[in-house]
Amino acid sequence: MIEIQQHDDNKHGSFEAFIEGNRAGQMTYTWAGDERFIIDHTDVEEAYNGRGVGKEMLIAAVEFARKHAKKIIPLCPFAKASFQKNKDLQDVLI
Repeated sequence: MIEIQQHDDNKHGSFEAFIEGNRAGQMTYTWAGDERFIIDHTDVEEAYNGRGVGKEMLIAAVEFARKHAKKIIPLCPFAKASFQKNKDLQDVLI
């Protein structure tokens, strides 16, 4: 099971993934005003590649955006490609 934790300092933030207490990945973002944030980097630890870690972090970001009526700008290549593949997530895009 993948556990996602969010950290936010009102300028930058991240969604960190943990599997069995071990850090499996991190997706970072930067606020672009009050209404949107930019996903700028996604990193998955090599030992956890292929286990859906990146997708779970992206889903957490989308759920956060929906809950707080925010929009996402995906600059990170992984996030951008994931949004293109998953039409059901695109409602949070600018």
